[in-house]
Amino acid sequence: MKASDFDKISKEILITACSVYRCLIVTQAPFLDSVAAETKLAKEAWREACQLKGVDVKLTPSAVNMLLKRTSHMQGELKMKMCPLTASFHGFCSSNSMEVIRSNQDLAERLKIGSIFVFKDPSLNDEGVIYHKYFDPIPIKTIALVLMAIECCVDEWSQGIKEDIKFTSASYGVIYNHHFSSLQRFDERTVPYKLLLKIRINLHDTACFHAGVASLIPLSATSQAHIDDAAFEDAIREYQHEGKDVAVENEVEEYEYPSSEGEELIDDE
Repeated sequence: MKASDFDKISKEILITACSVYRCLIVTQAPFLDSVAAETKLAKEAWREACQLKGVDVKLTPSAVNMLLKRTSHMQGELKMKMCPLTASFHGFCSSNSMEVIRSNQDLAERLKIGSIFVFKDPSLNDEGVIYHKYFDPIPIKTIALVLMAIECCVDEWSQGIKEDIKFTSASYGVIYNHHFSSLQRFDERTVPYKLLLKIRINLHDTACFHAGVASLIPLSATSQAHIDDAAFEDAIREYQHEGKDVAVENEVEEYEYPSSEGEELIDDE
């Protein structure tokens, strides 16, 4: 069954529900473990769509099936968007040159050590702007999902030549859990400074700005996607250092410098 097979009102609800469903997946449950869980999320998306449109339309089994198809679509679309960004941002190059191939291999290996690629800026799609409430601030699960997608993109260059790796829960579900766990530990270790919350807010604000809104076998099969605790301590020290710099700048700005007349009087004396 296709979207065009629905009547006009149901089709409008379905289109909106599909977008809401995608938002719910990336913010609440990136890897649904059962059809029951998927159906529950589909029902929530349908209710939200009906409320947005101000109508009450019954959810049919065919509409549920249409929504559930969006799960794999979303994962594939995320990877498709992240691959060229990852390649250009980190400097992977397509070439048959053995020198370039070796360089790509070395780069992929370096990026995997300590999950160095984690310390880069992810991006969002337009639905995050339309359905703003799901992304304000950026959910931890969404950050973990994007990091997992970036890791998959890095893995595709592990042989020096880009090779497609299936981006599925079977191959990368464990990696997602590792990233999510690392983010949770980071939040716990830096709780006095609320660093993760500030990062989430900053990612949200940055995404809004750029949106023009006012306000093979993957290497990851054996990867632990583990960020060392030392990285957390470095983040705290960096934050403390930046805070001191801001305090000094504020003191400088607030300091009342002598007027030029006062300086002339001192010179005369």
